[in-house]
Amino acid sequence: MKARRAKKPYLSIVLPVYNEEENILPQYQHIIEAMKKTPYTYEIIFVDDGSSDNSFKLLEAIAKKDSHVHVVQFRRNFGQTAAMAAGIDYSKGDIIIFMDSDLQNDANDIPLLVTKIEEGYDVVSGWRKNRQDKLLSRTIPSRIANWLIAKVTGVYLHDLGCSLKAYRGEIIRQVNLYGEMHRFIPVHASWIGASIVEVPVAHHPRKFGKSKYGIKRTFKVLIDLATVKFMGSYSTKPNYIFGGIGLILLVCSIVSGVAVIAMKLFLNHSMIRNPLLLLTVMLIILGIMFILLGILAEIMIRIYHESQKLPPYRVKRYL
Repeated sequence: MKARRAKKPYLSIVLPVYNEEENILPQYQHIIEAMKKTPYTYEIIFVDDGSSDNSFKLLEAIAKKDSHVHVVQFRRNFGQTAAMAAGIDYSKGDIIIFMDSDLQNDANDIPLLVTKIEEGYDVVSGWRKNRQDKLLSRTIPSRIANWLIAKVTGVYLHDLGCSLKAYRGEIIRQVNLYGEMHRFIPVHASWIGASIVEVPVAHHPRKFGKSKYGIKRTFKVLIDLATVKFMGSYSTKPNYIFGGIGLILLVCSIVSGVAVIAMKLFLNHSMIRNPLLLLTVMLIILGIMFILLGILAEIMIRIYHESQKLPPYRVKRYL
């Protein structure tokens, strides 16, 4: 295991890697050339997310030759969110920059992002204004998802899916990542009061390897969005939503019950044969269940906040 440099870097550049053996060396060289033009001290952290190709061997060879480079290898594939969480945990820079390892992000845009951080922003999000991806399978679904996310969360960014982002270290280290929430990091940062700005960045077509994303990713985003909305609005008060639904159902049961009684008194309609009686009973049961579910959610939230938080990954080795 190689010791870290004694001098604390100003920038930590984090790149998740999953089966990108053809892109690793060109991406590394691209970053090095871009950083030579800047006055910044830096480290490059590659997080190998359980690659099955020669990605780790290439990264290991680079780390042995360049003290700027560190490699975190996962025992298996844990996903991009876990890789980014590991990059944060192992970083030491004042500013943490994320980018893809597939050569589609341009390292020459890093100084632009850093400048915005130095102007006082906490989060700088890249915007692939001229995106070089397939229109129907990636670009259009991404635009729809970004519009919907902006409306639901109130964080208005054109391109939440762009990996090229810069964060003030003290801010991003307060964000707990889990599941598949990496695309919502700016939203999480906004919850703790971070100032966010978006800047256009270059985007290149993929030359080597295969994209890990497809049209099904859009559906995952929509499901995750529901979680993000709940966590943002009700994470500390889940009984507001579950209890609220329960009370609405109980009110509906009262209305339905009154209708059953009225039909019996004024229309001489049999209560037993009236389908509204069954509806009334079902609404009462559902209402009570939702209220109890809200109470259980409150208990779980308290346990969650008071329990020890474990990282969402397991490291095999660190170079």
